[in-house]
Formats: sequence, C-alpha cells, structure tokens
Amino acid sequence: MSFNALRELQNNNKYKAGDLLVIFGELFDRGYTNGLINAAKKKGMKIVTGTVGRRDENGLLRPLNSEELAEKSEDVINIPLEAGFDIEPGPKGSSAVDMLAGTKMSQWQEARLDWDEVNAAQNKAVENFKKRVNDFLQELESKYINEDTNVLFAHTMAGGFPRAKIIMTVANRVFKGSGDRFLSSEVFWNSELGQLCQKNFQEVTGETYKHLLDLSKPLRNKIKENGQHVSYVAYGYHGTEILINDQLTWQSYAPYLQGWAKVRLEEISNQAHDEGISSCVFNAPEILTNSSSIFLGVEVPLYKLMPAIAMFKSSEAYDKICKKCNSLLKDDVDIEVVLNKLNDYFNNNTTKRLLDFSSAWPQHNDSNQMKLMRELSTEIIDMHKDKKQLMTAELSQIVYNSCGLAMLDESWEPQHGTTWIGHDLVAKLS
Repeated sequence: MSFNALRELQNNNKYKAGDLLVIFGELFDRGYTNGLINAAKKKGMKIVTGTVGRRDENGLLRPLNSEELAEKSEDVINIPLEAGFDIEPGPKGSSAVDMLAGTKMSQWQEARLDWDEVNAAQNKAVENFKKRVNDFLQELESKYINEDTNVLFAHTMAGGFPRAKIIMTVANRVFKGSGDRFLSSEVFWNSELGQLCQKNFQEVTGETYKHLLDLSKPLRNKIKENGQHVSYVAYGYHGTEILINDQLTWQSYAPYLQGWAKVRLEEISNQAHDEGISSCVFNAPEILTNSSSIFLGVEVPLYKLMPAIAMFKSSEAYDKICKKCNSLLKDDVDIEVVLNKLNDYFNNNTTKRLLDFSSAWPQHNDSNQMKLMRELSTEIIDMHKDKKQLMTAELSQIVYNSCGLAMLDESWEPQHGTTWIGHDLVAKLS
C-alpha cells in the first residue's frame, strides 16, 4: 500500500447548484458526513440521505415511521439499507446471534458456530441488501435526477458488531479492559467470535461499497450519456499524519478491529479507480463521534491539531483555537500542559510501534499501550471544567468541515483510489 497524502486542493470540481449529494447510509449528528454536507450546501447542491431502517418488536427490518422521518433535516429515501448478516436466520432457522445465546463469559473462547448456516445466512442477507439498494437507486433516479444533474455518492456505512451479548461483553474488555480485565484483541480476533466479527465488519464496511458501485452502473452510464458526472467517495481510516517533534508523522492507534474491513474498502475503491470510475476512499483524521466515543483514547491524536494550525495556518488562527480550548479547561490548566503530555506520549517507546506506516496495519493491542492511551485520555478529560463540554468538540468540528471541503474538491477527479487527509491540510482549510 502506497501512502498518498492530499496536500492541496485541486480546485477543479464542477459541481453546481442543483447537483446531488447522495448519502449512502444514514445521517447522524457529530460525524464526518456533516462536513461534506456543509461543503455541498455552499455549492447549492441538493442533499438526499438513506437510512439503515429500524427493527420492529418482532425483529423485522422496517422503514422509518413518520415521527422518525420528521426528525431528519434532509430528504430521506426511506428504504432500509441495513447491512450485515448477524441476525439473519440460516436454512435451519438460527442466526449467528441465536447460536451464541446463553454463552457465558467463561465459555467465550470455546464458543463454536455452524459456519455452513452462517455462510448461507450471509448470502441471503447480501441478496436482500442488493434488492433494497436497487429499490433505493430507482427512487433516487425517479425523484431526484434530471438530465443536467451531476451526482456524488458518499458511502458512510461502517460497523457491524454482531448483536450478541457475549460479543459485546468480550469486546468491552478488548477496548476498555485494564489490569486483570485486559483482553488481547489478537486472542479475540482469532476466536470464532472474532471471525464472525471480521466477516460482518467486512460485509458492512467494505462490500456495501462494491454493491453500490456495481448496482449503480446503469444509472452512472445514463448520467454520463447525458454529459454529466458521477463520483463516489467513502470514509476510511488508516492512520493519520500529525505533528510529532515538529515533523508530519503517520500514526495510528490500537486496537482498530475495523481496520481489516477498511483495507477491503480501499481495495474496492482502488480497483474502481483503475477502471476509470471517479472513486476515492478518504482516510480522515481521528475525531470524537457518537460511535467512536465509546472507545476512550482514540481522540488523543486530535489534540495535535492545534500545533498543526500554528505551523500550517497562522499564529492568529492558533491563538484563536487556543483561546476557545483554554476557556473549557480548569483555571489551573492551560493548553501547553496538554500539548506537553502529548509530546511525552508520542515519544514513549510503548507507542513508537504505532508510528511506522510500513509495518503491518492494523495492529493489535498490548496492555501497556492501552494503559498509557486510556490514562492520558482520562487525564485530559479530567482537566476540563465540564466533561460535557470538551475541546474535542471544537477540534472535531474543524476536522470534519475541513475534510468535507477536501473531499468535495477532490471527488470530481480523484488522483488516487485511496488518499489520506492529514493535520496539515485540515489546518490549512480551517
């Protein structure tokens, strides 16, 4: 895998008022997608989103009801796009989650699945998903696409943790455990529970992008025949360049079990790009979102955006963000204390293995690295006056808005099938 960092905007996209940004997935607050939407709205583009749907009292997938639709701020194509197969029954009537029901914590490593059943359920779930995607695309075309419409699809699907109580209990120790409660992500990943996660992650995070590319081909060709343009972007994560010792340095965190599915997402986009499709996976910097907030410590690199703003934007911009962040900290703390602690963290021998892009990625956790990351995260959070008003909210907003500008600009004619947005470009666009 070659590292392709986006350093500057091309400023050559031709999106115009009335063009369409299609969110292939559901739009939630406090996420990367909001930045792309903000950038598209400045162009006068129309926003249309999907939904993953909801489950009724019998566990059946359903569209959003009128109350749920009323809460949405954008047009929604109300066809459920939930992906994955964890609760799909196999030919014998049991899903993977059913097979794990009743498994105790003391038994999780011995848990076994009927993989013939699981694979059959996966195939069925994929076919059902593809049917719903076709329905989604048909409604999109009939309601929103005119002869002069350029279209940008933004794939936002990720996740896929199987909804089995035992998996969530074990995963809690993988991501949050310390001391006697620490659990190796590698041990978990190599178990049958981990193998199920890996398959479901890949289906949700990766293969859904391939289904979108494949199934939208007729629509893509029709739009191109009208002289208009179609592009695809997806949200990846494969580490980020941040300032360490005043040098842009790639770094990541562990464990990132979604990483293998994100690599598959990159592979799909790279192949599409090689085939002449305007497709790009954007590996974006770490922020604190509703979904990532349960993984304490992933936000640690985000604080490093502040010195990047000083180096790549201006001292005035740095002073401005420091003033905002300092106002959130306790009176006996200032931002320099935080930045000094970050310098110590990224220069610690325990974290240095996570600063080598050429080494295998993603990496599994170890107890010392997890302890260091979680303790620093907690220490910085405790420096705040109010734990509900954190610096990460201010910094995350800068990241997702800058990423949105970069993605919209680059998406028209992406230089690569996979690209990285680092703190340098985020700072320049802040």
